[in-house]
Amino acid sequence: MAQGWPAVLVDGPLRIRPIARSDGRAWMEARSRNRDWLERWEATVPAGTEPRPSAFNQLVRRLHRSAKLGTTMPFVIEVGGSLVGQVTVNNIVRGSAQSASVGYWIDQAVAGHGLMPHSVALVIDHCFTTAGLHRIEICIRPENTNSLRVVEKLQMREVGLAPRYLHIDGDWRDHRIYAVTKEEVPDGMLARLRSSREIGPPFAG
Repeated sequence: MAQGWPAVLVDGPLRIRPIARSDGRAWMEARSRNRDWLERWEATVPAGTEPRPSAFNQLVRRLHRSAKLGTTMPFVIEVGGSLVGQVTVNNIVRGSAQSASVGYWIDQAVAGHGLMPHSVALVIDHCFTTAGLHRIEICIRPENTNSLRVVEKLQMREVGLAPRYLHIDGDWRDHRIYAVTKEEVPDGMLARLRSSREIGPPFAG
């Protein structure tokens, strides 16, 4: 298997684990409930290119195939046994780069409790330790204030603006780029988050 995969990450009531076919009902219900909240930030594909998987099982097959190749680590977020979101490590590059990007979404019903920064911190620490990566990047549309708050809480540095960087919600969109390297968090990202007091008490549901 690929370095660092599969993995289950646990901290208190928070559990980060690989996405599975058995998540279909819970995943689709969460996405349906949050359609209006998430849709404008969703990745799309330009005309004339291969469409994204439309069925959950197709999505999971594609993610598992990429995970076996070592280019992706697709996690779901659970609190109290309930699926509340997703964190995916994408575009893993080995060799001299040892880098990757991270994307995420969370159920609006549990947003605002610090779960997303907590989850991303756990995943970044896994990337820097078990998975052996050196640099993690997060790219965010300038209008996405909720997502920007996550990188602010993690104290990730902004490294630039990428004009028309990704095809999102039907068009090419600008993105602000944030990054962190292993040397910047010698004690881990979760430790940094806790020391900044940006991580709240465990979410009880």
